[in-house]
Amino acid sequence: MNAPDPIAELDAIIARSRAAQAAYEREGSQDRYDRAAQAVAWAIMEPERNRELAELAVATTGLGNVPDKIVKNHRKTLGLMRDIMGVQTHGVIRDDAEIGITEIARPMGVVGAIVPSTNPIATPANNIINALKCGNSIMVAPSPKGVASCERLLEFIHAEFAKIGEDSDLVLMVPAPGSKEKTQRLMEACDKIICTGSQNNVHRAQTAGTPAVAVGTGNATVIIDETADLDAAAEKIRASKTFDNATSCSSENSAVVVDAVYKAFVAKMALAGGALIDDEAGLVAKLWPDGHLNRSVVAQDSDKMIAALGLVVPEGTEYIAVPTSGIGPDHPLSGEKLSRVLALYRAEDFDDAVRIAREIQLHQGAGHSVGLHSTDDGRAMTLAKAIPTSRVIVNQAHCFATGGAFTNGMPFSLSMGCGSWGGNVIDDNLHWRHFMQSTKIVREIPSREPSLDDIFDGYWRDAGR
Repeated sequence: MNAPDPIAELDAIIARSRAAQAAYEREGSQDRYDRAAQAVAWAIMEPERNRELAELAVATTGLGNVPDKIVKNHRKTLGLMRDIMGVQTHGVIRDDAEIGITEIARPMGVVGAIVPSTNPIATPANNIINALKCGNSIMVAPSPKGVASCERLLEFIHAEFAKIGEDSDLVLMVPAPGSKEKTQRLMEACDKIICTGSQNNVHRAQTAGTPAVAVGTGNATVIIDETADLDAAAEKIRASKTFDNATSCSSENSAVVVDAVYKAFVAKMALAGGALIDDEAGLVAKLWPDGHLNRSVVAQDSDKMIAALGLVVPEGTEYIAVPTSGIGPDHPLSGEKLSRVLALYRAEDFDDAVRIAREIQLHQGAGHSVGLHSTDDGRAMTLAKAIPTSRVIVNQAHCFATGGAFTNGMPFSLSMGCGSWGGNVIDDNLHWRHFMQSTKIVREIPSREPSLDDIFDGYWRDAGR
């Protein structure tokens, strides 16, 4: 007897998703779309299920920690639900008689979501809510380590759907075991790809022949200048750097400190749990023993990381900071480390700090985000014009602020577009608008054709005819 063809099996599941989406759109309403999104949000936010999902995620991926994943699952989902509350994604969304255009919201169709092991619950939940809010069905392709978490999340979602009579085929996943072949098939067969994860996956998504929204590499760099509130900066960096064991793409990877406050900041950092380890070569050898990041260090609790690196540090150490001399492939500390390790650079002054941050971003993380701790408001503008970045995070804990916070105006998201700098088609946070398209009814209006004088009068005065 021949073994089942895994691609044929996947094709059948995609067909179910497509049929469910067609009915969802045909029989849809704003109330139905909103109710489906609420069902998914409660599936992950209900406290007992949230804890179970967080525990399962840590147990199966070995990444992050349970308390922070519980917080992440709750806050990211709550923030997203706030963002989409009252947003119209069904029917007429614009009717402008002056220009004669009526715009009707339309779904993308079947969304294929490629999600990483670093956030195996919060990221798919975010994608699912956005997809359903806009009338789509969605199929999730988790990383191999994230399969168990995704399966359990979908069980909870389907249980909530049963309560409201919603079709469970609206939310499906690539069946285990996952494979590159299955993920590729999904990307080629769906109507819109949403890809968060490795740059290999991003490249495959963007070359699959299907419209794709993908994100760039994180490697956040933060500047601490001579005007900064050093106590606040040290505490915010600690909170951000250690959250969920630095699994976030927005976790600070490098800090560039202006010389005038370098020693004072290092002292404040130590009080906030950041131990200075002045041994760049030794740390590099331990972090990349075979040219790859040490798995016993990646996204681990501080005690496990410290033991794996064989360090002797003060009691209460939550992360380590390593004075770093160079930038680029020969200096791996200048890149993303996915661990409680912070590269520390010393700059002569603010202009030199901008130069260092720019070089780091050009090496890795271009387009993602940089941070600034300063009381000189004009310096944020200087940084925004000098660095290839989509976001300048000012006086905030970077990983909380970049993906949306209740104290800033960024959309809640776990996927940050990096613009052309990072090879992406978007430079904002992935949000509901990226899951919707529209049809425009265009009516004739009175002519608005300008005269040549209207267009060229000022030019002719300056340059002549």
